[in-house]
Amino acid sequence: MTIKVRNYYYLIAGVLAVLFAFTHAWNGQSAVLPTLDISLISMDTQTVFTYVWHIITAENLVFGIAFIFMSFQSERSKIRFAAWMIAAILIVRLMVILGVTAVVDVSGLMNTFIDSIAIVIYVAIIILGTRMKEKQSVGQQLQ
Repeated sequence: MTIKVRNYYYLIAGVLAVLFAFTHAWNGQSAVLPTLDISLISMDTQTVFTYVWHIITAENLVFGIAFIFMSFQSERSKIRFAAWMIAAILIVRLMVILGVTAVVDVSGLMNTFIDSIAIVIYVAIIILGTRMKEKQSVGQQLQ
């Protein structure tokens, strides 16, 4: 049995998502979460912020593993729904990031630029993967 990549868009999306998980965890542990320890916020708020941060990291890792697995599947119609659901979650995530930033501190929108571009590219790759057509088997004729 040979393993063959059937959808390179999903493979790229999967690798990107795994990289996003690692960079998100690394950025959190090295830059964002340590500042909570020196802040004058309650321990409950620190705890909530920390687990929400790690939820996003875990989601990215799960999405990455799912897309890498999906890239090897031959029946694209069976996995297309999962790809669209993940794309929808990412679009909603982007809307939340931009919406909350705009409401809380509109001047901070430029700080979301790189994350926003990354999510848009990521979603575009996913959508390209969903647009791939199933290849006809050797015995099938075009009509």
